[in-house]
Amino acid sequence: FGGLHSFSRWQRPIITDSGGFQAYSLIRQDSNLGKITNKGILFRLRDSGRKILLTPEKSIQLQLKYGADVAICLDVCTHVEDPMDAQRFSVERTISWAERCRREFDRIVAHKYASEKRKPLLFAVIQGGGIYDLRRECAEALLEIGFDGFCYGGYPLDGEGNLLVDVLRYTRRLVPSEFPMIALGVGHPRNIIKCIELGYELFDSSLPTRDARQGRLYASKPGKETCKYIYIQDERHMRNKAPISQGCDCFTCQNYSLGYLHHLFKMKDPLYFRLASIHNLRFVIRLIEELKTNKDG
Repeated sequence: FGGLHSFSRWQRPIITDSGGFQAYSLIRQDSNLGKITNKGILFRLRDSGRKILLTPEKSIQLQLKYGADVAICLDVCTHVEDPMDAQRFSVERTISWAERCRREFDRIVAHKYASEKRKPLLFAVIQGGGIYDLRRECAEALLEIGFDGFCYGGYPLDGEGNLLVDVLRYTRRLVPSEFPMIALGVGHPRNIIKCIELGYELFDSSLPTRDARQGRLYASKPGKETCKYIYIQDERHMRNKAPISQGCDCFTCQNYSLGYLHHLFKMKDPLYFRLASIHNLRFVIRLIEELKTNKDG
């Protein structure tokens, strides 16, 4: 198909993830499904039992093969409540793998993109959990290697689901402001608002579409830069002719009512998932646009 842009007919920038968080989630759920070695992440597929070794080099090869505009280095993700030895292990592997990713990225770009004016970018991930010394050590090493941008690494919420504001703020301050930063794992509108205040510009999360699929739709609170949930399964929406969110310009709000979406959800019609996802994604995009306009203005 010629890469993700051609495959999806999406002609705007595409950022691909390294696969590190997905492997982390798999292994965290069941340690028998994989392990992390110096070479990379070895994991086993649940269905077939087939083993796959995801190395830093392989991750970069795949991302560039897909035609990514921004590739992300393979890293070792942790939770903020993981012990010191796990955080130290994460930082050491993340730095080592970033060096390998940088070499492989440069090798491929020099060969494949030599004659092209627009070349892909490479971002690295700053790990360290909630231990500031490790965060600083990781950031300094990655800045020394040299990347086009950086990411907040590690699960961004504590055990109670609260955003790790202090850790996110500290990590952003470790990186010069001219470098863009992605807040990996941040997707709730409330948390996006806070992270933009802290200086993050990009976000990577499945939450808006997951919320949509599970019947949680985003709507504006009058006069406030935040949102409320509309639970579409509630019977009170059965005869509601209003859109999800007044003033929203998304395809769903311009064409369909809460009553119709309630009907689709109750019928488990696949069309609901598409319409709900379109709305939640557009809601988040509009929120970010408004916040950045207010910040710049």
